[in-house]
Amino acid sequence: MRVVIAGAGSVGRSIASELLAAEHEVTLIDKNPAAMRVASVADADWLLADACELSALEQARVDECEVVVAATGDDKVNLVVSLLCKTEFGVPRTVARVNNPRNEWMFDEAWGVDVAVSTPRIMTAMVEEAVAVGDLVKIFTFHQSGADILELTLASDSPMVGTLIADVEWPPDTVLAALVRDTSPIAPSPEDTLEAGDELIMVAGAEADLDALHALLASPRAAT
Repeated sequence: MRVVIAGAGSVGRSIASELLAAEHEVTLIDKNPAAMRVASVADADWLLADACELSALEQARVDECEVVVAATGDDKVNLVVSLLCKTEFGVPRTVARVNNPRNEWMFDEAWGVDVAVSTPRIMTAMVEEAVAVGDLVKIFTFHQSGADILELTLASDSPMVGTLIADVEWPPDTVLAALVRDTSPIAPSPEDTLEAGDELIMVAGAEADLDALHALLASPRAAT
């Protein structure tokens, strides 16, 4: 997969390193000469240019990539890069970093953003997940579809403990995507049984009834 990353700061370089380790092709763009720390990610292609300019995106061959990541520290830049890549080059997938949570509402398909990543939102979700056994926690929202990734740790007194997955009547527009049991991820099958302490990773569509989902899985005490 070919990926272009706008922003060669610590975030952009970290993403690039991870992608290169997974054997993807990566190009880093930044207009700041001080950010050109080529030796830190030597296997990436580097481009000193303003990613908000069409000529720079053309030089980076954005039209040939599958994903563009707008990872600068400036929300305005990340929005402009996403919009240009989506509208001018037809990039299949854009991922944009949200620096100021107050700007999160703008990071949607109207600005060419497929996935918005807000560090404060993710950190908050992780804190909630760590303390909320039996509670439904929203981990991530896909702005293009409105679907949510949800997590719930099954409490010991949940009525679903000991139930075969095949026998669970999930609310409409809800899918069980994975189980995490004793730190090991499991691809759920109809023959698997839900156990106390299981972390359920679910995908719920924009129209899903989250109250019904919580009532189905939560302990009687938490559901009331």
